[in-house]
Amino acid sequence: MVKNYIISVDFGGTKILAALINPKGKIIARSKTVTQPDSGKAGMFKALVLTIKNVLAEGEVEEGSVKAICVGIPGSVNPYTGIIGSAPNLKISNFNFREVLAKHFSIPILIENDVNLGALGILRYELKKEGTNVLVVFVGTGIGGALIFDRKLYRGTNYFAGEIGHMVIQPNGPLCGCGKHGCFEALASRLAIVRDIRKDLKKKKRGVLKHFAIGNKPIKSKALALAIKKLDPIAVKNVTKACVIIGQNLASITNLLNLDMIVLGGGVIEALGKFMLPKIKASFKDYVLKDAGREVQIIATALGDDAALYGGLALADEMEELTRKNNS
Repeated sequence: MVKNYIISVDFGGTKILAALINPKGKIIARSKTVTQPDSGKAGMFKALVLTIKNVLAEGEVEEGSVKAICVGIPGSVNPYTGIIGSAPNLKISNFNFREVLAKHFSIPILIENDVNLGALGILRYELKKEGTNVLVVFVGTGIGGALIFDRKLYRGTNYFAGEIGHMVIQPNGPLCGCGKHGCFEALASRLAIVRDIRKDLKKKKRGVLKHFAIGNKPIKSKALALAIKKLDPIAVKNVTKACVIIGQNLASITNLLNLDMIVLGGGVIEALGKFMLPKIKASFKDYVLKDAGREVQIIATALGDDAALYGGLALADEMEELTRKNNS
């Protein structure tokens, strides 16, 4: 049986999104499940396995026809050993992901940092000719980054490159999921925006999001987008504050790396991009050195959530080529 299908999975802090991709690079089936980190590793893996099986059933494809299952993880991972070093938003660390998932499937398991996977998809399917030195940033539950130098993904010495969400920018700032204080994602991710909105709602229980002031109902990106559309002052204030912080940090990174393109993605950008992008660009312009920022394009990915899914194709090809070289 010819193995020419790919299953790509975006295993995020709020959702598990899986897709079955055919040999022509077309998504033919999807399956989505809510991620529940509080259920522990066992609960999340049960949901992950079910999501993958659902997409196989939906696409009416047997395991024997699938070349690889490629999973994007929000954290530091070693794509060669299959070990997760640290994934704070999933509450997982020092865990052999590949070994555990392989018990449920007869398909090779590949893992990669989720933004790295998205960057591979963006590079192959969106930046076909443009973008040489690129920073990809996903703003969602947390904030993750990926670095592309000379049109090649840079993973770093210990496969940790691109973790811009854990750059400490306010040492006495809010506690981050990684255990440190004042990380970039603790100040400008969706969780950070929501935390600050809740603080304001406790003072003034009014506006579009006032019903979130009571209880612990999650405020997701769609709710934020609705509040911004209605120009809710609490939402506008806190999303704008996040945009300024994002622009500042993108400027600092550009001053260091002299990039030519920054691609933004993730659930927050997808939902609020029209509002956020101009503000991020304005903040970037205020803080970047003139010469360093002169050539930089800042865009939102057109692939959206599908960026990481399409990145699975590139990862599978990369690992297949590596295996071929090692065996020759």
